[in-house]
Amino acid sequence: MKMKPIAAALAAAGLLAAGSASAWSIKDLFHHPDTVTTAANAAESQPAPIPPLAAPSGTVPNYRAIVQERGPAVVGVTVEGTRKVASADMPDFSNDPFFQFFRGLPGWRFTPPHGAVPFRGQGSGFIISSDGLILTNAHVVRDAKEVTVKLSDRREYRAKVLGSDPATDIAVLKIDAKNLPVVALGDPNQVHVGDYVLAIGAPYGFEESATQGIVSAKGRSLPGDSYVPFIQTDAAVNPGNSGGPLFDASGRVIGINAEIYSRSGGFQGLAFAIPIDVAMHVKDQIVKYGHVEHARLGVLLQDLNQSLADSFGLKSPDGALISSVSSGSAAAKADLKPGDVITRIDGQTVHTASDISTRIGMAAPGDEVKLTVWRDKASREVNVKLGALPASGTEQVASDGSPGSLGLAVRPLTSNEKREAQTDHGLMVEESDGAAARAGIEPGDVVLSLNGKPVNSVEQIRHALASHPKHVALLIQRNDQRIFVPIDLG
Repeated sequence: MKMKPIAAALAAAGLLAAGSASAWSIKDLFHHPDTVTTAANAAESQPAPIPPLAAPSGTVPNYRAIVQERGPAVVGVTVEGTRKVASADMPDFSNDPFFQFFRGLPGWRFTPPHGAVPFRGQGSGFIISSDGLILTNAHVVRDAKEVTVKLSDRREYRAKVLGSDPATDIAVLKIDAKNLPVVALGDPNQVHVGDYVLAIGAPYGFEESATQGIVSAKGRSLPGDSYVPFIQTDAAVNPGNSGGPLFDASGRVIGINAEIYSRSGGFQGLAFAIPIDVAMHVKDQIVKYGHVEHARLGVLLQDLNQSLADSFGLKSPDGALISSVSSGSAAAKADLKPGDVITRIDGQTVHTASDISTRIGMAAPGDEVKLTVWRDKASREVNVKLGALPASGTEQVASDGSPGSLGLAVRPLTSNEKREAQTDHGLMVEESDGAAARAGIEPGDVVLSLNGKPVNSVEQIRHALASHPKHVALLIQRNDQRIFVPIDLG
């Protein structure tokens, strides 16, 4: 279940890379080809002055003004490149009558494509500095060898990807241009549920399209996107809107349109944007260092329900329950244990596990956080010096070729991959050699369990291998098929 090219992956189902169908073109808003203007009536045909962008509280924003003033800073992003494919990404020809016919001809041999295949994709972005700095989504430029930015005046520039951060789905581009129009940035903390918003982008390739709606929810946590407290809206967003701006009622960018929830592949009323303050935090690191470092606590967390709260002696189901602690991690060094409930972080109340994940993900390795922990029906204060999350997210699992070596390089699943696989856990296989390769495991497979126990982290696999078993059984998902694979480690 390797990540597919954007066009195919977006149509898969579940949460998809963002876009917009029920949209109107900006050009349609201002261009009326049936209207003839002569010198005599030129004065009468002039458009009325555009009121200020900011609208009084409770009134409908001046969308026309926002589009005219901020639209020129929105760009289209076209990418070309190659992606590795495994047999898991290939269609099944076994029931194809033509395949069956030709397979029987003497000397005929079918060799499925492998290695890398070309792809093209399209998204959106917006200019944040007049010298050509642009924000978009990391998934828009993933694996891209060539990135082209198209401005609203149809000028095109080859763009350089300064860096990207898959954890937050933010990428920073740079084009060689000056005196460009820029967006104004807003404060997502000042936007509330029910406030008006406007999205601009290139849904399905329809450039400079605008759609409007309201904020439906804030601080929304999505599976696999633990670092981002998404802004949920009902503005029509579709494939191609990815990386485009979400404006507030005063025409300031408060988020980057990133994902939609859909069972059809198109907009169904739920769109999610990355808050602009998160994006700018990532941008600053990319511009300064060329990469992003996220802190790591080293725990698996889950939300509480009332039954769990009652079991631990808590009055309400607020807090994040620690279900496991990685050995050698910052949490282990601070003596955090499974069964502890984190109720506050740096003095702020923790309502759900995402409150912890977001705060830790935006911190830097080496930062200290103060946790209030509920253990044995009593609170205690714990100071934790945070560790670092591996930059690539990929970790080796006993791949040195020695007896007992599993031979896998794996990483956590992204939110899109979890939705496509219809699972809430598992690890993506990036590389396979040794015992795992001999057993038939390939890059793109998803490891769901080991010896019948679900896996969410490399640490769980390492722990299971610590006793040097001679055999293990992995539950593997490939496309929509699941099968147990026995591996001889002797």
